[in-house]
Amino acid sequence: MKFAGLAAALTFSVSAGALATAQEADSDQDTENRQETVIVTGTTTFGATKSQTPIVETARSLSVETDEMFIDKGALSLSQVLTYVAGVTAEPYGFSTRGDFPQSRGLELPRYRDSIQELFGSYNSTRADTYTIEQVEVLKGPASVLYGQGSPGGIVNYVSKTPKDTFGGELQAEVGNFDRYEVAGDVTGPVAGTDGKLQFRLVGLYRDTGTQIDEVDEKTTVFMPSISWLPTVDTKFTLIGLAQDTESDTAAQFIPVEGTLFPLDDGSYLDWEVYAGEPGFNRYDTESQQVTLLGEHRINDSLMIEGTALWRSGEADYHQAWPLFTGAGVSRYLNDLLALNPALQAAADAQGLTFSDTTVPRTFYQGDNTFDQLAGDVRLRADFETGILTHELLAGVQYQDVETDSNTAYYAGGGATAGDFRYVLDLKNPVYTGAPDQSVFDAIYNDAPTQTVKDLGVYVSDQISLGDWRFTAGIRSDNVENESGGATQDDDAISTSFGVLYRFDNGFAPYASYSESFETVVGTDLAGNQLEPEEARQYEAGFKYEPRGIPGLITAAYYDIEISNLPNPSSLPGDAAQQQGVSKLKGFEVEGRLQLDDFFVQAAASTIDAEDPNGFKLAAVPETQASFWTTWRPSGVLEGFKAGAGIRYVGETVSENGTVRYVTPDYTLGDLMVGYEWDQWDLAVNARNVTDEEYLTGCLTRGDCFPGLRRTVVANLRYKF
Repeated sequence: MKFAGLAAALTFSVSAGALATAQEADSDQDTENRQETVIVTGTTTFGATKSQTPIVETARSLSVETDEMFIDKGALSLSQVLTYVAGVTAEPYGFSTRGDFPQSRGLELPRYRDSIQELFGSYNSTRADTYTIEQVEVLKGPASVLYGQGSPGGIVNYVSKTPKDTFGGELQAEVGNFDRYEVAGDVTGPVAGTDGKLQFRLVGLYRDTGTQIDEVDEKTTVFMPSISWLPTVDTKFTLIGLAQDTESDTAAQFIPVEGTLFPLDDGSYLDWEVYAGEPGFNRYDTESQQVTLLGEHRINDSLMIEGTALWRSGEADYHQAWPLFTGAGVSRYLNDLLALNPALQAAADAQGLTFSDTTVPRTFYQGDNTFDQLAGDVRLRADFETGILTHELLAGVQYQDVETDSNTAYYAGGGATAGDFRYVLDLKNPVYTGAPDQSVFDAIYNDAPTQTVKDLGVYVSDQISLGDWRFTAGIRSDNVENESGGATQDDDAISTSFGVLYRFDNGFAPYASYSESFETVVGTDLAGNQLEPEEARQYEAGFKYEPRGIPGLITAAYYDIEISNLPNPSSLPGDAAQQQGVSKLKGFEVEGRLQLDDFFVQAAASTIDAEDPNGFKLAAVPETQASFWTTWRPSGVLEGFKAGAGIRYVGETVSENGTVRYVTPDYTLGDLMVGYEWDQWDLAVNARNVTDEEYLTGCLTRGDCFPGLRRTVVANLRYKF
């Protein structure tokens, strides 16, 4: 790996200190190691809000899942971490190995780590591994004032594991169904002989697992060393390295609606775990390397400077065969296509070929995708007073330079062209054919130009306190340059946000806010005018309640989002009026986390009414969702025992385009956890989708459906020291 040199250097620099500190540590620990649920009521300096302002005083929606919460729920991926968060569609594309694609308020969630964006483009890097994460945060709604261009749905930010000032750690082993095996370790503490001025952390993982699709396996290696330097009590720098390598295949098989959402002509259905790829050809191998620098320096009692810098590089070697797409409402089965194409039927007759009703032609795809990023965010934080007003001012400069490169080849053979039936596949009785020779792909490879995006943003945000009132105001100016194949486009954007909140003495805090976002659109209209960025604005109103005497937080929010400068459904391609489209989204979300003696309780519910510029429902977005989870850690004679149970409801989804309309049924899933903690040991068994429900998360108008995750049972044993 490219990162191996730095990883080795960091490992060497801390290993001697780790050994010395381990020898000095007192290993005689008892049940004090037992976890206690912590309900997070704020974020960190490098969290989603770039501040430590309590959630109850933040005039917008923010949800937080700590590592204990998602470990208790048995979450094995970032998507699964978010399945109990209000307003988030965590798994819109079902069982997936190519990435995590969560949506908030019906729209995609860009991926951030330690408050800086970590992923650009598609299928060019590794997934975030939950074992490297301490906390996951979802900031909902437009957030361009803090982050520049991005989705109106918000962002998902995860906080990295970083060094601690006391020695400790864990070793873990995990086994599960689908032949899942995993070993991992995490150790942290001060480096011996440095008086606590140097602290280290080493996080590593190896996973070898099968999946619910027999031919789709995964091998993943993760190594994340980090070191913190505290030269004075007012200064701290943390350097984090992360290298990850995954060898896998793609879980999405893009199987037709006929046989999944609808029965076949004989009333039967396909096996939803059918493998439509090609053994020996399919693969989805990814690797990434990154280095993050976090810095904090307190200048005086009222002034502080902070910064984040990130270098990241990723690549993916992606090969897949899938059933050919034929267009909305057109059958993807070969016999139906032959009936519509006499020349194709004649070619099959001439070769004496007949096919079953579940045989499909296939597309073979190769992609070589890369991603390189250099980014930095430096901000000044000031606390001061002007008369009766108290200010928490944040002023920052953010820059990022991102290069993405995607070289691809599509071979639509296997029945798609007259006389070529070598690569067709019967989805009910698959007999694999092999793939075309590499020379075929070499001849049609599209060597696309590298795309470079440079973004410079300057922002100011102020939270003003007046008694129990909290007022927020922010403004940001961005300049974005897109370059591809020698063509350059410059965009400028101004984003604003405002909020007001009143905090009553009883813990109740109603609020209202306004926020904006933008995303650049590269291209010109027929008149030669540069396309304007897509713009969004959100009105949000709600309340937050932090009960007195009970650890917990309850939030509720109503939002109204309008996205403009979208394609106009009434215009022709390239028409000067093509950016007159508007999409509107409205919804309500409620969420609560409470610690009731020995029980931790978490509940969420949401509704959404969302339409695209054509007036159609947003594809595969459920209108209603609800979830409930509780963990029981009893005291007294049962101390050490733990159990958890949860239920997740996801409403029906609609995909429509005027030609076809697919309604995917709702589904309800249950999750269970049981375990025991003693001395320095922690044993837990988790079952997600415990009843092994078969369900579809959505079907798209192009004619394919996405099966959900089958029952997964995983036993995890941790030794903590």
